[in-house]
Parts: sequence; structure tokens; C-alpha cells
Amino acid sequence: MFTGLVTDLGRIQRVDRKDDDVRLVIETAYDLNSIEMGASIACSGACLTVVEKGESWFAADVSGETLSKTTLGDWGESTRINLEQSLCLGDSLGGHLVTGHVDAVATVAEVRPDGESLRFVVTIPKGFAGYIAPKGSVALDGVSLTVNEVEDARFGVNIIPHTAEKTTFGTLAPGDRVNLEVDLIARYVARLLPQR
Repeated sequence: MFTGLVTDLGRIQRVDRKDDDVRLVIETAYDLNSIEMGASIACSGACLTVVEKGESWFAADVSGETLSKTTLGDWGESTRINLEQSLCLGDSLGGHLVTGHVDAVATVAEVRPDGESLRFVVTIPKGFAGYIAPKGSVALDGVSLTVNEVEDARFGVNIIPHTAEKTTFGTLAPGDRVNLEVDLIARYVARLLPQR
């Protein structure tokens, strides 16, 4: 479980391909001595398991299924990614509850200045608009964001300067793909409603 508050900007050091799967070697500023083997780390929104580690890097195996449902298959050497370590009991919940289970890949449609912030308009795949609500929460590339408005298959969010600097949002442009995780509560409410 995560909160969508990014704590490090990692970098893909190496991508090792084997059949339909890959092993990602990720450079990080985390203290790897404090991270156990088997720990979960959200990598631009996708929950991955630490399977190997060194002084300033960790490795995670990614299945073909995950590659087909996320942007991880697009990553290559030097790709920057948002990292967040999993929660411990008693940690502050500064964002919203994020599972690290990516629901779909969305596309940045527009980026424009909005005061001191950047206004991002994102296009989502068909069938996901019902999970997105104005003033609700969403995670894009693992970042907890508040939805401003929803119109058909598009919604808008504001990225404040701190978020643009500390995450990959500072480098995103129209046409870029991002991992989308809808709000956990919205997902379960939508699942329960047809049964009533």
C-alpha cells in the first residue's frame, strides 16, 4: 500500500529482457540497507518487488502481463521514474490510498500554465470515466492528484511547482503515456453497484 507521495526520482540503469518478461535495474537515492529483499516499491505507479540490490540500485522482475498493461514496456536506459516505498503501520497518509495496481494507461493531451501551476489534461481509455470524479483522487505515474474536472474521457489536474520538480511531471509533454490508478473506493463501489 502506498499514498502517492513520491520520495525519490529513480533512473532505469538497465533493462534485461528474457522471453516476455524483463528485469529492471533501477538507480535510487534510497538507503538500500534499510530495504529488505522482497519489499514493495511503487515504480511510476506499478508495485514491484525488490529481487536484488546493490549500494545505489535495486532490481525488479516485471511479467509480460504487467508490461502489456502499463508503461513499463516503454522504459529504457536512463528513463526517469517516480519511486515510493510501501507504507508501514503508523506512517502519515499525506496523499490517498494507492495500491500500486495500475488500471490502465492514459495519455497526456494538454499541458499549459495555470498561474504558478501546470494544468494537465489527460485522456483515459474507454470505460474508465465512471471511476473519475471532480475533486476525487487519482494516481498518475504513482503521484496522488486531485481531479479538477471531468469531461467525457478527459480530466484535468493541476501540478504545483514542487510536484513538477520532484516527480516526472516536470518533463511530461502532450502525447506521453502515464500509468493510471483510479481511486480504490471508486473501484469497489463500481464493482458492488451492478450486484444490487
